[in-house]
Amino acid sequence: MISTRGRYALRLMIDLAGQEKDSYTPLKDISERQGISEKYMEIIIKELVRHKLIRGVRGKGGGYQLLRSAANYSAGEILEAVGEQLAPVSCLLPDAERCDRERICPTIEMWKKFNQLSHDFFYGITLAELAEK
Repeated sequence: MISTRGRYALRLMIDLAGQEKDSYTPLKDISERQGISEKYMEIIIKELVRHKLIRGVRGKGGGYQLLRSAANYSAGEILEAVGEQLAPVSCLLPDAERCDRERICPTIEMWKKFNQLSHDFFYGITLAELAEK
C-alpha cells in the first residue's frame, strides 16, 4: 500500500509541475494549495531534494522547483525517493537478503511477475501526465 507520504509527494511534485519553470515556489504556497501541513511537507521536501528531484533556495524569492522537465520524472521514482517500497513481498525488496527458500518457493515466480507489472506501471507514468489531469 502506498502511504500518505508517497501520495503527498506526488501531489507536491504535481503542484511544482504546474508552476513557472524558472521560478521558485514557496513551500507555504504549495502547502496551502494542497491542504497539507507545512511541517509534514518539509519532511517530504527534504527527501526529494536529497534524491535530486527538486532544488530549493532559501530567502526572499526562494522556494522549490523541479530540476528537469515534468515529462522526465516517473511516479515510481518519486514514490521510491520518499521511501515507498513498490515490491509486493519483502524478499523482492532491493536490499533483501537472499531467501533460502527461493529455489523451492512455489509462489516466487508469481511475485516476480507482479513486481515487474507494478514497477512498469509506476515507472510508466510521468509527472507531466499526472499534472495534465
